[in-house]
Amino acid sequence: MFKRYIIASTLAVLSTALSAQPVLTFKSDVVNVGELSFQQPRSITYEFTNTGTAPLLLTAVKPSCGCTSVEWPNSPIAPNQSARITATYDARMLGYFQKELEVHSNASAEPTYLTLQGRVVAAATDVEGDFPVDMGDVRLSTDSIIFDNVNRGDRPETSILVLNNTRKNIRPQLMHLPSYLTATYHPETLAGGRVGRIALRLNSEKMKSYGLNETTVYLSRQPGDKVTAENQLSVKAMLLPDFRHLSETDLQTAPLIVLSAENLDFSSAVGQKKNASQVITIGNAGERNLHISSVQLEGRALNISLSDRTIRPGKKAKLKVTLLTSHVKADDPEPRILLITNDPTHPKVVININNTH
Repeated sequence: MFKRYIIASTLAVLSTALSAQPVLTFKSDVVNVGELSFQQPRSITYEFTNTGTAPLLLTAVKPSCGCTSVEWPNSPIAPNQSARITATYDARMLGYFQKELEVHSNASAEPTYLTLQGRVVAAATDVEGDFPVDMGDVRLSTDSIIFDNVNRGDRPETSILVLNNTRKNIRPQLMHLPSYLTATYHPETLAGGRVGRIALRLNSEKMKSYGLNETTVYLSRQPGDKVTAENQLSVKAMLLPDFRHLSETDLQTAPLIVLSAENLDFSSAVGQKKNASQVITIGNAGERNLHISSVQLEGRALNISLSDRTIRPGKKAKLKVTLLTSHVKADDPEPRILLITNDPTHPKVVININNTH
């Protein structure tokens, strides 16, 4: 009788162990994301629960194409616990799409399939936030191109996205490019409702002066388009010296700029009849001569004078800043002074001016 009890108990334990099984249950195995903006990736989550009685382990999640990337939990999911799979669709193809994810786990020898559906659109009403610059028949991702802190010798690149807001083909081209800018067009002919890309490359070796270089270029849709204020784009490039050739000894003995102030407050002078002036001293705490190769003003209400552009070690120069009070306008942006130096730690120095009440 005792032996029968032991056998029965053992069989019961074995039966319970054999019956313990993870179960993969998704809240929904089909997700429709609706409309996506072209080239604006979207992440979607699939929530699931282990409704079984043993730990659940996902072993692989395979998307049906390279347009979708996935993330999933690598640790076991306990019974009655939930987790999620995240899929990110790159939205690089216009039109309707349906993609699948193949989910492998220890819950079954066969994979579970998830479906991702939606539509990638490029109409202006759908992507206004992504193409804020409205030029009528085209929309742009930006009309302000900025190459910031470019060292001589660099060739940085940036891009502008162009949405053809018509049903006709266009050939977008940038006109009046300076010699230091080149543009390539992908594609060269842009079909109606499609999005293209203008790749801009800056060749800093062709730029003539250090500091802020500004120019205006214009977008044409077809050969023969005219230059107007409606199709202009601004280009700004900040060119700095190249210090990559300096040795460790050169860096240790390099000039070091020291300013008595980096901000000037003229707010109390605004509205007065007389011009107001303040002086900043510029010192050199390094071991070699400090050269100020460029002094630039941003703002029409300033005058400056610099006593010396070459400052020997341990010496100082004076920068006199004068606010022309009668030239200050309420809607003017706050002016600033830009210095370009041969100090490798401070090649660009900005002095901010407060001329508001």
